[in-house]
Amino acid sequence: MAAFLGNLRNVTIASFVLALLLVVLYASLQGFDGPTFELFTLRWLHVVCGVMWIGLLWYFNFVSTPTMPKIPDELKPALGRYITPAALFWFRWGAMGTIFFGIVLAFRNNYLIEAYTLDLSQGLAGYPLGPKYLAIGIGMWLGTIMWFNVWFVIWPNQQKALNIDGKYPNLAAPEKAAAAKAAGQFSRINTLLSIPMLFSMVAAGHLY
Repeated sequence: MAAFLGNLRNVTIASFVLALLLVVLYASLQGFDGPTFELFTLRWLHVVCGVMWIGLLWYFNFVSTPTMPKIPDELKPALGRYITPAALFWFRWGAMGTIFFGIVLAFRNNYLIEAYTLDLSQGLAGYPLGPKYLAIGIGMWLGTIMWFNVWFVIWPNQQKALNIDGKYPNLAAPEKAAAAKAAGQFSRINTLLSIPMLFSMVAAGHLY
């Protein structure tokens, strides 16, 4: 058991196998409806990627950044060289998976345009499709802004600040500091947006 739990790849595979067994259980109890299960799978993948993304966002903001001043100077390089780049890999691809599966899910459910136009696509006289689409639209816009910040602000600046993959070996200290500051500020902006984004997403499915 110790050897199994010590291998992350095996644990991850086993986790997906257990999920597959739950699919079999579902099919045996409810029957298997292809279109319904397709939409469920898209929603499930959207949530899985979102947990990875927002979980790491909160790790950076609630754990890593506040703890950094307490770490001895001789240990800080290891964090910037090994742990943070690895976390940023899953962070940015979690964001990409979240936005991708979310957009595909909205398209397959026929509310992509309604959501992104905040349900105003058919005129400004009220909300013809109901507040559910307004709520999911707000959540999608907040999520899209956060995704943009990850890929086009946070990640490029972290590459500079930490010289990830050796792309910026000769960057001057002031430029590294400016890049780190920009990445940190936009990470805080994403933290600010994350809670209302999650509220809007959940409210669309359970309050309206």
